[in-house]
Amino acid sequence: MHYWGIDLGGTKIEGAVLQHREKPTVLARQRVATEADHGYDHILNQISKLVDQLKKETGLQPAQIGIGHPGALDPQTGVIKNSNTQALIDKPFDRDLAQKLGVPVRLANDANCFAVAEALMGAVPEKLPDAEVVFGVILGTGVGGGLVVRGKVIHGRQGIAGEWGHNFLDESGGPCYCGRSGCVETVFSGPALERFYTSMTGRHVRLPEVVRLAEAGTDPAATATLDRLVQYFGKAIAVVINIVDPDAIVLGGGVGNIDRLYTDGVAEARKYLFNTRIDTVFLKPRLGDSAGVFGAALL
Repeated sequence: MHYWGIDLGGTKIEGAVLQHREKPTVLARQRVATEADHGYDHILNQISKLVDQLKKETGLQPAQIGIGHPGALDPQTGVIKNSNTQALIDKPFDRDLAQKLGVPVRLANDANCFAVAEALMGAVPEKLPDAEVVFGVILGTGVGGGLVVRGKVIHGRQGIAGEWGHNFLDESGGPCYCGRSGCVETVFSGPALERFYTSMTGRHVRLPEVVRLAEAGTDPAATATLDRLVQYFGKAIAVVINIVDPDAIVLGGGVGNIDRLYTDGVAEARKYLFNTRIDTVFLKPRLGDSAGVFGAALL
């Protein structure tokens, strides 16, 4: 059996065909631009184009396709909500895709796909094979999360399980696309950290350069930006640990590459924990940018 997965991102759509589930052999892997500013129908067409490319490369036809996407499919209404790719909002994305592609599709939030891939195939079985509860974190353009318990993604009654990126954190984050203010995502997503640095310096600098300047110790504003990340990351992730007490947390996304999260960030979280120590293991992802598309294929 072959596993087909599509990872719909804000700027790119990636597809892969896997030969095996446990130790996947990648038969094909392709990318196309999302071009979400062209609208919903264009996104559907881009996914269809990508699937056609995968068919051509492999000579195979999918029996079904797993799709990872931003936001959630509302179990009650059957349409997408809470997506920062706003062209998807209020659309019956699974039904429209199934009709477009001519095969059944199964949707899951992109952070859920990341979490299940790392829990079943990635960092967790390699480092902590007896883990039962895993929280997968996406720290990038947005902030999301996915909860996996005994190998199964927990979606929740409203389809929003794991969405810690839209817990309230601090009013200084300002307005969020979700209509609220001060969400975790507005405080320490990649763009939020860049905005904070710009507010202090008047200069727009990409986050990797801010990190480099902070590590060099030559830029007080860069140091303050990472200090802010560490402080608020600790507060935000401690809430997750207090509620679900995961065995492991896997930190994905560009912001998740910042080493201080695994040291200072964990130490900061301990301050807010309902325990005298922190036993949760924080892991770097093993699958890299493959996690989303592999997780989608596992659907």
